[in-house]
Amino acid sequence: MNYWMDYDLRRARGEKPPYPEHNSESFPAAAGPANDAEWHEWQERFVALINETAALADSSQTELDRQVEATHPSHQQRADTLEALLWQLAAHNSYHTGQIAMIRRMLSAWPPRGGGDTW
Repeated sequence: MNYWMDYDLRRARGEKPPYPEHNSESFPAAAGPANDAEWHEWQERFVALINETAALADSSQTELDRQVEATHPSHQQRADTLEALLWQLAAHNSYHTGQIAMIRRMLSAWPPRGGGDTW
């Protein structure tokens, strides 16, 4: 999720990041963090990207209506304004968060033992 948030936030800033040639380029090279420090860095980066996204969502309607230059043909179909780009990020993150929750449930790792919303 960090890769695509970073990618689209760069586009929102007017940069033109290269679109990956293959999907595998949007994943970390390693299967997971090498140690606790690297995991903490990944978490901090995620929070920073979410905070930047949230700040952009508070923009004026004029800013939200601003065109964001496409760097791939698919952008013209679904993310041509800042507002559309932010909605796409929200949908993308929600989709993958749902996948994580499903995997955790399959592993009996959700809901947390200490509580959570349960019925």
